[in-house]
Amino acid sequence: MPQEIDVPTSNAEQLRGVLSAERFGEFQRGVEQARKLLAGRTVWNVNSTARGGGVAELLRPLVGYARGVGVDARWVVIDGSPAFYDVTKRIHNRLHGFDGDGAALDEQARRIYEDALAQNESAFAPRVRAGDVVILHDPQAAGMAPALEPTTAALIWRCHVGIDEPNDLAREAWSFLRRYVRAADVSVFSRGAFVWEGLDPARVAIIPPTIDAFAPKNEDLTPEATLAVLRVCGLVADGGPAEPVTFRRQDGTLGRVERKAKLVEEEPLRAGTPIVLQVSRWDALKDPIGVIRGFAEHVPTETGCHLVYAGPSVDAIADDPEGVRVLNDSIAARALLPSDARRRIHLATLPMEDIDENAIMVNALQRHARIVGQKSLAEGFGLTVAEAMWKGRPVVASRVGGIEEQIVDGESGILLDDARDLAVFGRAITDLLADPQRAERMGRAARERVRDHFLSVRSLLDYLAVIGSILGSRMDDSVAG
Repeated sequence: MPQEIDVPTSNAEQLRGVLSAERFGEFQRGVEQARKLLAGRTVWNVNSTARGGGVAELLRPLVGYARGVGVDARWVVIDGSPAFYDVTKRIHNRLHGFDGDGAALDEQARRIYEDALAQNESAFAPRVRAGDVVILHDPQAAGMAPALEPTTAALIWRCHVGIDEPNDLAREAWSFLRRYVRAADVSVFSRGAFVWEGLDPARVAIIPPTIDAFAPKNEDLTPEATLAVLRVCGLVADGGPAEPVTFRRQDGTLGRVERKAKLVEEEPLRAGTPIVLQVSRWDALKDPIGVIRGFAEHVPTETGCHLVYAGPSVDAIADDPEGVRVLNDSIAARALLPSDARRRIHLATLPMEDIDENAIMVNALQRHARIVGQKSLAEGFGLTVAEAMWKGRPVVASRVGGIEEQIVDGESGILLDDARDLAVFGRAITDLLADPQRAERMGRAARERVRDHFLSVRSLLDYLAVIGSILGSRMDDSVAG
């Protein structure tokens, strides 16, 4: 059954410290509009998981800041069987143009999908009042749109995934979902290239994802605190005692880093060893095996650099049934490498029991890295790129999906035209390792780009504009009728 996630309010005033005066003034004006527009309404966000993946990380600050400015924003996570998540993962892969498990999106798949969502609808719909706004996120929740549309003041479907050049597999997923999506007042995509064929352009909006500068994953850490976190969770072996580290949670209370990462490695990393990092779910579309091989074969041992590929504990991600297989395949690929290459590659699964603790581990890893990679075969938007850029790190990433929106090639990072070209990937990393001044310049430019374009305030204002347009249109229709 659907579960409401407790999200503490976030103090929007703190944004003043990271935004320009002009942008903060724009935000304040938007807040006043939101209070008037949404007075007496609840804004519901519905998705399929509260932990792991970019959607959950987007929703937490979005809901927190909305509540902090006086909007009754809430977050509900739907429930589903393993068969339901098999179907939605199949849809997810095909939206990216990949076959996934190869099974059909047939009438049996549709029955599994609709039966699971009908159970969620029966529990959730009575909580939605006539004046409320509902935002359904991604394929998992899209099927609820027809049942909810008659009872809402505004219904939005938010698609966080997409493909630059659609193929027949992507169109198959569109065909499966289109009957549900068309019930929404507006469909929101991360970039214009992701908008489906056959949707009414007047009912489409573009909202790029953003990050929260004050979340545990992105808050400032000193070099000393960074190393302390890495020592405690076992990612670095030296540099001081491995004592528990405190950090500030999103609700303002103090947390402690105590849990250990699970590592596949020959020997622990030393604090002074330069690292290249990729942080991703254990998903074939993130190409962990390509990252492992590209580093092993094309980043010379003489650089002294090691690779850390870090992902979440696969037991914690309910809506991703492929995680265990991809992790095991990655471990097997590493095991086949020559011993010298194997020694330089570390696979880490980070604990997910406490999502804020997990976030501070990722934060420390990104700050400790010399270079961050995101060699994905496909991406919706890829906010791990913006996260690393915010920490002033140069990013070497595939020119796919929303990554291209974030990085200015050669200025705030490096874009790879062919994600499968392992030699080019390795050479880009090697060149940056050999030119630390260039890497530092890229890192500074990267942080400024995120400050200007990819902080949470932008999403709040964008969603307000979409909701306002829907409510205004419905009011006009009511007057005309």
